[in-house]
Amino acid sequence: MARRARIGVYAAVLALVGGLLLGWSERAGAAVDPLLSKGKAATASSTEGSSYVAGKAFDGSTTTRWASAEGKDPQWLRVDLGANATVSRVKLSWEAAYGKAYRLEVSADGTTWTTVAEEKAGNGGTDDWTGLSGKGRYVRMYGTARGTSYGYSLFEMEVYGVPDGGPPPSGAFTVVAAGDIAAQCTASDSGCAHPKTAALAQQIDPKFYLTMGDNQYDDARLSDFKNYYDKSWGAFKAKTHPVPGNHETYDPAGSLSGYKSYFGSIAYPQGKSWYSFDEGNWHFVALDSNAFDQSAQIDWLKADLAANAKKCVAAYWHHPLYSSGGHGNDPVSRPVWKILYGAKADLVLNGHDHHYERFAPQDPDGKATADGIVEIVGGMGGAEPYPIETVQPNSQKRISGDYGVLKLDFTDTGYGWSYVGTDGQVKDSSPKYSCH
Repeated sequence: MARRARIGVYAAVLALVGGLLLGWSERAGAAVDPLLSKGKAATASSTEGSSYVAGKAFDGSTTTRWASAEGKDPQWLRVDLGANATVSRVKLSWEAAYGKAYRLEVSADGTTWTTVAEEKAGNGGTDDWTGLSGKGRYVRMYGTARGTSYGYSLFEMEVYGVPDGGPPPSGAFTVVAAGDIAAQCTASDSGCAHPKTAALAQQIDPKFYLTMGDNQYDDARLSDFKNYYDKSWGAFKAKTHPVPGNHETYDPAGSLSGYKSYFGSIAYPQGKSWYSFDEGNWHFVALDSNAFDQSAQIDWLKADLAANAKKCVAAYWHHPLYSSGGHGNDPVSRPVWKILYGAKADLVLNGHDHHYERFAPQDPDGKATADGIVEIVGGMGGAEPYPIETVQPNSQKRISGDYGVLKLDFTDTGYGWSYVGTDGQVKDSSPKYSCH
């Protein structure tokens, strides 16, 4: 049922003119352009179930698939290429539930979209759109009319093109992070946010997940973890690297008792509530900011960083040194910042204040400097939002009221991120940073 490849008139003219002027006739359309989308972070307007998340359409397998909710239009599937690229080809391999009418769109920011191809009378099978000429970081299939009574379902959506600045970066992987997550509510309550951020996090389908404390409210009992967190973010607990917040210390059974019982060795892989691990060219350090006054953790941190052989370093814990929210700056973190700064660390992730905020690179004393640490506050995982109160120096962007997650894109030499709301829209995108 495969369909012939189609070339838009305008795109074909542009490709022809480009070939004549630049002598690229050997490209034969886009045949030699690399596949950019495999394994990249993806989101969708909906999913039929946990087995059909967006990332399944970009995993390189023809036996797995993304499927949207049934019986609803419009629906969309989007991939983040990780950087701007000139998109020359998109290949859609439909399951039986295909799109009869849809658009292929590209965007630089995930908000403003440009159509590069449009289908008005599709019949399923394989749609191979070549000779496209679109530029952007994000590519999506936007379905407006289903071909069946079901939903939209794609085995694979392959995006080909030429990345800006050359071939795709090596060692790339995506991480989803959030803090201040599970209020005492479930998906049966329409106002409950943590099931929505969990659904978004699962749709992105990252390499792993980070939590920045206050995973469970109000006092993090084991029963509350089982009744609330486990029913949302617990779906991917095995891929989660958590740290505790102050609410984990309130458990009547003992400080961190419910937290330790629920996460077990996931949260204590090295026998303490602080630990480290590696991924690609990155060294990740998970810290317990409730215990920054304990010499055991500080001594461990110094030894851990001294033994690190990775080029890039990220650390995460609950209490931020800098914040424009209600809790404000917390000097408890400054000694740790000094150690990290001395080790040329790149990135710090925190929660505690229930908003999103990013800071320009700065040193432990708050002085902006190119070799400084970038800090992100990402406390919008599900707890009630806090307003912005006193804007701190070097704060570049602040968002309060929109629940969401951090989607962090790492390579062997740098990183960047987006703050994605539960509506699937990118609320903020960072600059691209190189590792120190």
